[in-house]
Amino acid sequence: MVIKEMLHADEKRRIARQILEALPEWFGIPAAREGYIESAAGQVFFAAMENDAPVGFLCLKETGKATAELSVMGVVKKYQRRGVGRGLLEAAKACAAQAGYRFLQVKTVQMGKYAEYDGTNRFYLRMGFQEFELFPTLWGEGNPCQIYVMAL
Repeated sequence: MVIKEMLHADEKRRIARQILEALPEWFGIPAAREGYIESAAGQVFFAAMENDAPVGFLCLKETGKATAELSVMGVVKKYQRRGVGRGLLEAAKACAAQAGYRFLQVKTVQMGKYAEYDGTNRFYLRMGFQEFELFPTLWGEGNPCQIYVMAL
């Protein structure tokens, strides 16, 4: 597996669409998925490639002078728990630190709401993120938004 930074907007959209459409448990709301795909085109974008085929991606965006956000990440199910997410996150951390950011943040659904997101939460905690703040209604009553942060 190779982690590559993608620079062309159309390539970013294509990879994001391919992977997010394969993950309906996390990205099953069409309008939200389309928003992630369109936003990805203008963000720092890392793709995990296996034999020239994308198996995962991660996008970064600035949320403050000292903070970058992991705005969206997806790894094809077959490649989950095989180091793809870790590789993408390590590339993103290095990029954010080199750009002068001091913190990395990520938003996800609070632990305990959905099994799929519990796995996502455990991944972020294993990678060194810490709970920062919970917004119970940011994404609606049934999807409390947990923000995690890490120092770079």
